[in-house]
Amino acid sequence: MLLANRNSSLFDEMFRDPFFSRPFENASSQIMKTDIHEKDGNYIIEMELPGYAKEDIKADLKDGYLTITATKNETKEEKDAKGNCVRKERYTGSCNRSFYVGDQVTQEDIKAAFKDGVLALKVPKDVPKAVEQPKLITIE
Repeated sequence: MLLANRNSSLFDEMFRDPFFSRPFENASSQIMKTDIHEKDGNYIIEMELPGYAKEDIKADLKDGYLTITATKNETKEEKDAKGNCVRKERYTGSCNRSFYVGDQVTQEDIKAAFKDGVLALKVPKDVPKAVEQPKLITIE
């Protein structure tokens, strides 16, 4: 009887994980809760990523879209006093969100910091369009 109660509490704990409680069609927006503020000519993007380390997070800029990806690979293993496996769980997953920041924004324009489970990105609101300097063609 003790074993049955212990197993049920193990399963109860496992299913309390946010992975099991969120709707899959909106999974990234549920985990990657984001606030966007405008301050001093910049957009400040604050994204909650609890449980992730800085090494788990990647920010990518391509074709005017800023994409944040968080990836997690985790294994939990518990053994009894004799060294027998009592519980072993594995979780592998990733989530991402994209924001259109404009074609003129470059990687150098974006500043990022990660502290206490919150990713903060500073993106300039208005980046002046680069004016192409005339290039002289040598006439031979």
